[in-house]
Amino acid sequence: QVQLVESGVGLVQAGGSLRLSCAASGRIFSINDMGWYRQAPGKQRELVVAITSGGSTNIADSVKGRFTIGRDNAKNTVIVQMNSLKPEDTAVYYCYANVIVSGTTGGPRYTTNFWGQGTQVTVSS
Repeated sequence: QVQLVESGVGLVQAGGSLRLSCAASGRIFSINDMGWYRQAPGKQRELVVAITSGGSTNIADSVKGRFTIGRDNAKNTVIVQMNSLKPEDTAVYYCYANVIVSGTTGGPRYTTNFWGQGTQVTVSS
């Protein structure tokens, strides 16, 4: 149906920067929100950054001023630029997209979330 593929290097020292990208492909009619969640060991998955198709953003307080999100609707890609990284940013980062899936022949469209494979981000002190 729809695949999300993440890319980006995930090891950096504190104070450094990383950039993760995510590309969606498949039976995509359109995409509503796209963004990134993260999950640290022993913690719940939390929303980090998100962006609507219109460009409105939602950024977690813990990363505000350090992380930015951008999106290319024509390419169905989303990017998170992470600056001034801290050891507490260490987690597995998951891209997600809320997709309106094109129906198969004669079938209806439907909306559901898809997830990337996860990227380990490690920030050393």
